[in-house]
Amino acid sequence: FFEKKEFNVKDLPPDIHRVYKRLEKDHGRLYALNFVFIVTTAVELHRAWHNTLLTNKILLQLKAKFDIHMTWDLGVTKLKFRVNDGMYELHRKVPYDYDSEFQDLYMKIAVAYLDGHLTIDQALEFQSETKKGKHTARSGLFLRGFPGRLIIYPSLSASCAVIFFGGDWTDAGIAALTGLASGLVEYACQTIGGTAIILTDVFVGVSTGLIASLFYKYVQEVCIPSIFLGTLYWYFYGTAFVLGIVEMICGELETGVVRFLAVSVKTFVLSLGTTFGMQMVIKDSTGAWQNQSVCNTIDLDAVKWRIPVYLWCSVSALGQYRFPVSQYWRGLLVQLAGYEVQYQVFKELATYHERDLLDTAAANLLGAIASVVAAALLSEIVDRVTSYYNDRVLRRHSGNYSIFGEFMYKINVYYVRFSNRLGFGKMNDLVYLDLTEKLKDRSSKLRSGESLKMDTEEQKLLLEAIVNAEDINIWALLMPTVYQLVPGSLIARLWFNAIFLPPLVTQEKTIQGTDFTYTTVKPDQVQEAVFQSLMVVAASLAVGLIVGFGFVEVLTYLWNKAFCSHSNISSSFRTALTRQNARKNLFDEKDLDSESFTRASDTFQSAVGSNLQPIATPNTDSKITDSERENVIYDEEVNTSSEIVTFEDD
Repeated sequence: FFEKKEFNVKDLPPDIHRVYKRLEKDHGRLYALNFVFIVTTAVELHRAWHNTLLTNKILLQLKAKFDIHMTWDLGVTKLKFRVNDGMYELHRKVPYDYDSEFQDLYMKIAVAYLDGHLTIDQALEFQSETKKGKHTARSGLFLRGFPGRLIIYPSLSASCAVIFFGGDWTDAGIAALTGLASGLVEYACQTIGGTAIILTDVFVGVSTGLIASLFYKYVQEVCIPSIFLGTLYWYFYGTAFVLGIVEMICGELETGVVRFLAVSVKTFVLSLGTTFGMQMVIKDSTGAWQNQSVCNTIDLDAVKWRIPVYLWCSVSALGQYRFPVSQYWRGLLVQLAGYEVQYQVFKELATYHERDLLDTAAANLLGAIASVVAAALLSEIVDRVTSYYNDRVLRRHSGNYSIFGEFMYKINVYYVRFSNRLGFGKMNDLVYLDLTEKLKDRSSKLRSGESLKMDTEEQKLLLEAIVNAEDINIWALLMPTVYQLVPGSLIARLWFNAIFLPPLVTQEKTIQGTDFTYTTVKPDQVQEAVFQSLMVVAASLAVGLIVGFGFVEVLTYLWNKAFCSHSNISSSFRTALTRQNARKNLFDEKDLDSESFTRASDTFQSAVGSNLQPIATPNTDSKITDSERENVIYDEEVNTSSEIVTFEDD
């Protein structure tokens, strides 16, 4: 199908291009391009999710598969790459910029290349086109950057103020205004550039405090905390805080501690900026912050619109995470599962744990587990359903399906046309769907020995269909949910309590046997325990994520044992389970011996074609011991060591 087209290395950044030229001279073009691909994958994945453990996992697979002698250090924002025993070293600084669509796409590109569905030139070209937005729907391009993103900020601020922070609808309206102002401030800072970008958090905080305080002083008393926390919800680094705890639990102490401290300081800057805005308008800023008489006036248990408002908030969060609009329904299902489990468990246990935080810990632990299980189950179902569509349009299946298979194929076709008709689907999906009929007609007219010819645009559409046919990335579904479960607001409350000291609790008591009374004064334990609450929530969520993935692994193992050992299971189905199990493991890769890889390779070859390769195949042609293979392929300590394990040639 494809004409031979080489990736234009002149488009690479100057430093990568220099290293590429040296590697090309010493090891050949393929080796050098693989190095470029690994670096690009690491940078873009890290930018999209800032999860060093998961980025490290896919890099290890790429390194092992293509025998690239390189190491790396994945920090919070700084990345280092070393190749050829440290002879060349590249540094990259990657800012926080969560992006669910790019999480999924760049992972799919890497997986497609590992599986042999793309050549190295095609993979690099596809990465370049993805960065330019050529594989993003028009709706996604609109919400990807300013000014389109301005519609998300007021929506998220208003819904968060009501559903999470005890505000009423008046507070929601003011939060929408402050949210719009924060979006405009961020847009202006990005447009100006330079130091203005660094001061974005300060300016956002000041504008939020100023506008909310004007309403509080001159219109009516409103719930200041709900407006502040709802508006700043997107700017709080709660997700990064939980990821830092996860990294510390998993042994990445340096990265975890640095991330923990960084997000704490950044949140304090936001909180401090907000108080500056308050101080410009209100003299008694402490009294306005602590005025709880206008907060929590809505009983969420008694209203019928609690879940619809949460879904409204979830849609806004998906927009902030640049989640593909056509896939919102997937994200909403996972978000709702995590939220409802968390909410109902906390509601049930709250009456039994008034003097401790065990109800909070249990609710967050089970909420995180439910989110992981829901994301894994949904991705599995969607992958199975869409496989009927992908296999047919990519001509991996000949003939008709069963009645169920034909129905699933038609459902997928209908959804592609429906989403494009409403304007939120990807036009390329619709164009390729129409192209498949033309290709089928052309192939039927070919003479014996002739090959099917496709022009450049048709080849690009086919490549996009191949990449999109890869299994969905679970974390692309999960990250928006984790964002709504994490305690960003608790970090902010901790700093606000440092700025506005909580009032002391006074209690008048009578001296026994007399008419005299005395007054006791002590700190408010509830207000003073914000840091303890923060650690309980963050740690329980982090543990819940790890336990959730462990639970999914156990279920996957039992499923494989129950079904894959049966002779009536097709080889393609068995191979798909093997590949999914290897990649849906959260952090560590399971070591497979050479015979297991060979069996998987044979099954994969027979299932999808002899020109494709299995994932992460160890270099069995080299003299390498089992312990060395484990270090090279799977040991996460390798990437922080200055010593590079090399293969000894036969």
